[in-house]
Amino acid sequence: MTHMKKTLSLVALLAAGSSQAAGFQINTQSARSSGMGNAAAAWLDDSSAIYSNAANILGVNKLDVQIGDTGILPAIKFTPDNGTEQGQKTTLSPPPHLFLVYKPFDRAAVGLGIYTPFGARSRWEDGFVGRFRAQESALSVYNINPTAAYQLHERFRVGGGINIYRSTLELKRALGFVESEGQVHLGGSDWGWGYNIGVQAVLLPKVVTFGLHYRSAADLSFKGQADFQNVPVEFQTRLPDTRVQGDVTLPATIAAGIAVTPLENLKIAFDANWVDWSSFQELAIEFPDNPAINNPLPKQWRAKWNYHLGAEYGVTPAFQVRAGFIYDPAPSPGSTLTPDLPDANRFGVSGGLGYNWNGLRADFAYQFVSLSDKESSAPGIPGVYNGSAHVFGLTLGYSM
Repeated sequence: MTHMKKTLSLVALLAAGSSQAAGFQINTQSARSSGMGNAAAAWLDDSSAIYSNAANILGVNKLDVQIGDTGILPAIKFTPDNGTEQGQKTTLSPPPHLFLVYKPFDRAAVGLGIYTPFGARSRWEDGFVGRFRAQESALSVYNINPTAAYQLHERFRVGGGINIYRSTLELKRALGFVESEGQVHLGGSDWGWGYNIGVQAVLLPKVVTFGLHYRSAADLSFKGQADFQNVPVEFQTRLPDTRVQGDVTLPATIAAGIAVTPLENLKIAFDANWVDWSSFQELAIEFPDNPAINNPLPKQWRAKWNYHLGAEYGVTPAFQVRAGFIYDPAPSPGSTLTPDLPDANRFGVSGGLGYNWNGLRADFAYQFVSLSDKESSAPGIPGVYNGSAHVFGLTLGYSM
């Protein structure tokens, strides 16, 4: 029974695989920003500022609408100690984004964003050595984010919003019995909420701006069902299909950025972002009707800073080129790093193009993310994680 408890610990609640940012954050919410390495807190002043810094929606002239999608194509590898490298099946995650801002007065603007700030998908190859920890999993957290901003002074803006989260989780993992293997399939969902607030200050008119944006933590309590499959007869009374629940806290984040415009058609931006992953200390999954198989697992993630540098150059008034660099360290210590949430320190390079005509615009971005070797000493499945990800972004917009 001890081995069975271990296989039911369900550490994969938070998902699994690689989003393009460390942990399970997704910060590619605008192809314009993504092309610049996601360095956007101080300057990005279209409707996608709902995500990067709520104060900056005041940059909209009258009406701005954007819709877009991001394709995340990860390739994560795991090499167990004294074993051969194993990988994941190809999985494309397509988190969409939609932003709308209306500016009824010169000094005030309101808007609405719908996007996916957290999520991950993972499917390990058949026969994966860590299948008792994770086979497949998918987490999606959608944010409905009404926002407002006000110009307090010609050189100072403030904005804020409410975050209404809808989250869904699906998970499959293998169960080990004495002479056979079974599977558990879980699904759950919940609503949660938080808030965000941001400011932008003009330090040197037309040359230097500073932005600061805070997004609060949010508590989620997943509730759903566990479906046990291929369970031997002698175990079926102990493993009936049952309810499952678990609590998760989405991390608080702070983005601090500075943007410099040394030439009229050149912008250079740098962001430092703090993500409070320390809210993820333990993963406690509970079976209210069968508490004997509850088994909380330590995670002990640590708060981390990540860094973004980007530039945009206007070749003509209608055509822009962009480039960026990203460093995003993993929040998981090696002692708790397992295949349900594989991770590593990430280095990314990005490029992008933008074109606008008659109020319409299109932005395209590409990021290559390298996951450097991260050693795990987790009990039962030590080894090394590494890999890469390709990220493609397309955003279409209209301004009036």
